[in-house]
Amino acid sequence: MADGPVTVRGGNMTTALPAPSLRTGRLRLRAFEDADADGLFALHSSAHVLRYWDSPPWSERERAGRFVETCRRMAREGTGVRLAVDRASDGAFLGWCGLFGWNPDYRSASLGYCYGEAAWGHGYATEAAGTLLRWAFDTLDLNRVQAEADTRNAASARVLEKLGFVREGTLREDCVVNGEVSDSWVYGLLRREWRPPAEPVSAR
Repeated sequence: MADGPVTVRGGNMTTALPAPSLRTGRLRLRAFEDADADGLFALHSSAHVLRYWDSPPWSERERAGRFVETCRRMAREGTGVRLAVDRASDGAFLGWCGLFGWNPDYRSASLGYCYGEAAWGHGYATEAAGTLLRWAFDTLDLNRVQAEADTRNAASARVLEKLGFVREGTLREDCVVNGEVSDSWVYGLLRREWRPPAEPVSAR
């Protein structure tokens, strides 16, 4: 279960969406803490990690603190959930995974994630996103989840396709970062197409 009740937003009411704490055999997904600032800055200041991102790498460490506060504001306002992802074996911070723009009327949200280079190639992104999606489909009564990936980012496209997302189209020249123009693929996952991960997930 989530840490506290999950309530639904409707009409003019805005209610909280407490971040859950989730575990798989290899990973722990949890709410961000102030102590994550160093790991976040290392992740988001890497030009190599963010080469397909929709904004430039961070140059100021203060951005990490604002990121954590944004995560907390999302939870308070009930607009989404963004979770830190740690490796269970040693507690190493790997990156994050989140659902944004939760709309209870449309029963929809958008998926996003970012991981450091040391986490690549181990299936962590697929495992964490699958865990979060299982929680979200069960808890938020989602019908559709959307995601976008830079058309050059084959690794992210594979993650989404492993999760069952269907490529629905291309946003042409939708991002301009440091003068570089790029296209994005749009992916969608419907509730009736969702196949939960085989591994059981514990929520604490």
